[in-house]
Amino acid sequence: MIEIVLKNNEFLRQFETKVDDSLARIEYAEQERKIFLTKVVVPDTIKDKSFEERFIKSVLEVLSEKKIKVVPTSPKIAGFVRRNKSYKSLLPVGIKL
Repeated sequence: MIEIVLKNNEFLRQFETKVDDSLARIEYAEQERKIFLTKVVVPDTIKDKSFEERFIKSVLEVLSEKKIKVVPTSPKIAGFVRRNKSYKSLLPVGIKL
């Protein structure tokens, strides 16, 4: 299993983790006390099927600890939140998935 070491690259506005020579990333935009998760990029070289879910989960855990509301505009992240009801508390009031 691939270890996920998250880095928040504020300059590029993305959460990233290095896997071998590749970079997996979740791009975001911030507005007030909300973060819009806009895109998930996982290189084809990563063959671990559970990696993407674990990567999304680790980003959501960090945002939960910081009490930041999440607006998942990426279909992959919206689907993850839909399947994992425990993360629905991260959604701002009025956002339904």
